[in-house]
Amino acid sequence: MTTFIDITHDHCPMTFVKAKIALSKLQLGDRLVVKLSEGEPLENVPRSAVEQGYKLISNVRVDTTTHEIILEK
Repeated sequence: MTTFIDITHDHCPMTFVKAKIALSKLQLGDRLVVKLSEGEPLENVPRSAVEQGYKLISNVRVDTTTHEIILEK
C-alpha cells in the first residue's frame, strides 16, 4: 500500500512529526510518499526517517522548491 502526505506548508519539527505519524500507521513493506519543501524539511525528514530504520526509496524534485520522497517501512 502507498500513502501520500503533503507537508510543504509545515515547518520543522512538525514536518518529521507528521511523517513519523503517517509511517507508524503503515504495515511492513508499505510506502509513504512525502511532498516537502527544500531546505530544512528536505534535509531533516529523510535523514531522521533513515535513522529510525525506514528506507529511503527515492528523492525527486517536483519543481523549483518542492521534492517528493518515498519512504518504506
